Amino acid sequence: MRWDHMRLLPSDGEPASSPLPLPLEGAGVRVRTFDTPEFRGVTFYEIRAKSILNRVPGSSPVPFRWTVNPYRGCTHACTYCFARNTHTYLDMDSGHDFDSRIVVKVNAGELLRRELAARSWAGEHIAMGTNTDPYQRAEGRYGLMREVLTALRDHANPFSILTKGTLVLRDLDLLTESARVTDVRVNVSVGFVDAALWRQVEPGTPNPRARLGVCRAMTDAGIECGVLMAPVLPFLTDTDEHLEAGVAAIAEAGAVAVTPLTLHLRPGAREWFYGWLRGARPDLVPKYHRLYRESAYAPAEYTKELTARVRKLADSYGIGNRTPGNARAIEEAAPAAQQLTLL
Repeated sequence: MRWDHMRLLPSDGEPASSPLPLPLEGAGVRVRTFDTPEFRGVTFYEIRAKSILNRVPGSSPVPFRWTVNPYRGCTHACTYCFARNTHTYLDMDSGHDFDSRIVVKVNAGELLRRELAARSWAGEHIAMGTNTDPYQRAEGRYGLMREVLTALRDHANPFSILTKGTLVLRDLDLLTESARVTDVRVNVSVGFVDAALWRQVEPGTPNPRARLGVCRAMTDAGIECGVLMAPVLPFLTDTDEHLEAGVAAIAEAGAVAVTPLTLHLRPGAREWFYGWLRGARPDLVPKYHRLYRESAYAPAEYTKELTARVRKLADSYGIGNRTPGNARAIEEAAPAAQQLTLL
């Protein structure tokens, strides 16, 4: 990939060509665009973060208490991503801005190394990919995850990664080295393998089968990999045909576990997803309104029945016969009504 057409919009000490979002003003932000097809129309806000370890609220049902997110916003542009509303905290919108205005914490690696060395740090598990994907396309330019993984390896700190990006394979060497000294878990997110639907609802992601290739490569390298079948889209990918095609492909990829997660629609994601649905499948809008009329989550009965169907298919394809630590973690991290962020 060539970056010789990189353009710095404001030089140091010069004002930006357009006003910065208010929370970023006065923060020493550098605004960049890259004149390459992959990043045309995308603006990057490079910041030096003050901290990188994020404590998860105690009320959260997930089994980890710390996360690291080198980026905010995501060029995967998934129509349903429930991290969308977090962009409104930066005075940006949860739709197009979330897809095209990306905050980059350029000092993520050095900051993490410093925080891991603090006497107060107890070496707890750190989850990555729980908000926006650390292996979105921007990572190919910034390479923040190599520094992050190096710090985790050097401190033998346990961690997990959830991603829709194939770029994680670039760091297979560091993942392998880390797995020799600590607990490493890698999971990929593949909700369905329908190529036509993928292009509509996940336009910035690698092909689902390429993501499953990540799972195969991880497994072949000795890093057991699970798959979150997430999200399953009601009335779109919850048919017997869709589910079996997905489970069959996941089994072929050598996944140690598969966990289905039903779509849920928080504010921000809800409006953006419905905008797509009205244009692509207006016939389904009334059904979605009925299914999600009381909550951002699908009814418990729907989720329970979906989980049972996928589990039966997984058993028939021999998925889950092994029970490594990362497979257990997937199940624990995904209660029936919970859809992990970024998905």
